[in-house]
Amino acid sequence: MQVLNHYGHKGLYIDGAFVESSSKNTFDVKCPANEEVVATIAWAEKEDTERALKAAEEGFKVWSKTPVQERVDKMMALRAKLLENKDLLKEVVSHEMGKTFDGADEDVVSITNSLEFYGKEILAKEDFEIPDREGTHQHTMVHQPLGVVVAFLAYNFPLLNLGFKLGPALAAGCSIIIKPSEISPLSALMIAEYAHEVGFPKGVITVLCGNRQNVGIPLCESTIPRLITMIGATYTAQKLIEQSIKTSIKRYSMECGGNAPFIVFDDANIEDALAVGTGVKYGNTGQICVAPNRFFVQEGIFDEYVKRFVEIAESKKLGFGRENNPDMGPLVSEKARDGVHQFVQDCLAQGGTLLTGGEKVEGKGFYYKPTVIVMDDPKAAVLQHEVFGPVAVILKFKTTEEVIQKSNDVTAGLASYVFTESEETMAEVTMALEFGEVQQNGVKYDIYLPHLGVKNSGLSMDCSKFALDDYLVQKRVSKKL
Repeated sequence: MQVLNHYGHKGLYIDGAFVESSSKNTFDVKCPANEEVVATIAWAEKEDTERALKAAEEGFKVWSKTPVQERVDKMMALRAKLLENKDLLKEVVSHEMGKTFDGADEDVVSITNSLEFYGKEILAKEDFEIPDREGTHQHTMVHQPLGVVVAFLAYNFPLLNLGFKLGPALAAGCSIIIKPSEISPLSALMIAEYAHEVGFPKGVITVLCGNRQNVGIPLCESTIPRLITMIGATYTAQKLIEQSIKTSIKRYSMECGGNAPFIVFDDANIEDALAVGTGVKYGNTGQICVAPNRFFVQEGIFDEYVKRFVEIAESKKLGFGRENNPDMGPLVSEKARDGVHQFVQDCLAQGGTLLTGGEKVEGKGFYYKPTVIVMDDPKAAVLQHEVFGPVAVILKFKTTEEVIQKSNDVTAGLASYVFTESEETMAEVTMALEFGEVQQNGVKYDIYLPHLGVKNSGLSMDCSKFALDDYLVQKRVSKKL
């Protein structure tokens, strides 16, 4: 893969133009695979944020009045531009995140699918009537664009996460202010470049990079946004709600990550359970909100499952970009790698047995070996936390009742996985699990499928036609006959 500085300097995208920060401050974006600076970005101040909010407010006035078909046509033009530059976008995501080149494909596919899907969904959206019991009135429920949207994005899937917010916002007629992670902001800024090229009106799309004090808090405390949406940690969601509720009532759509149980019964298809388990665990270097965090394997197949899981983990090839076709890249930062290593140490201190991995890789880049740990105590304090890295913790269970209780004994509730050939067991476990998603004998995610959590894993949902409603306001119109 070519060496880039690489991507040069990127400004803030405000009011239809790339501009410098009012302070001229910048921030270095580093590639986690080699620790080289690949770009510098403008670092916003409070006055930049205030200007962005006002521009988004004006942008909403234009975009919300733009005919739906014109909005969709503009979205499709942006989609075509992204597909035209697919390899470059994948390269950018690889450099800012450290992903393998093939691994970055999911980001580009997801954002382009989102633009297409929500373009079709908004065209299919219809007003509907409510029958009047007395026959004296006609009642119609109409939908209209909600307003300015602020989207806070996690680093792990820069374009996938953006697509989950951008598609429904643009389709609904909302303007959107995008606050990408400072770790992976380049791809979001490139989307702004392409949106600018295809002629989106000023203020419809804004990209701001900056810290919590100068960007995050002012965005939340402003009365201009009508929806605060986020992908990130539960703690972050709590802070965003706390900051934003002070000044006005806003809507919230927040995906806060999970602590997924992966349950394998004795009668499961072990090949499928291994393929899915290792695939989702080590994909994107474990930096996936739906990655299995706790593997519960029934005692009859426990030894075989663990043995083969370790073999697969040890076969994973580490690398970067397109080089040598690697299976797994580095973690996104030194801080992230240190956090994963601390998780491993805590597991071992709380009774875990290390079977493979558990080590940082020497040299440049924030690589960590695929790790497998066996633990006996499902109540170990460390298991209350999402590892967000390539560490599989495997525990043994005996009964269905036991594994349901152990699986639910966390505050998170996003994804869960169940493998069994018994329809009766599957039905019992599925209904008892306190998670927004239950994946049965496999795994499937797509833009048309709701992505949602319960408990501390979030509010509302991403993806599917249902997510579009977060970006629309319902209005009842009653006419006397």
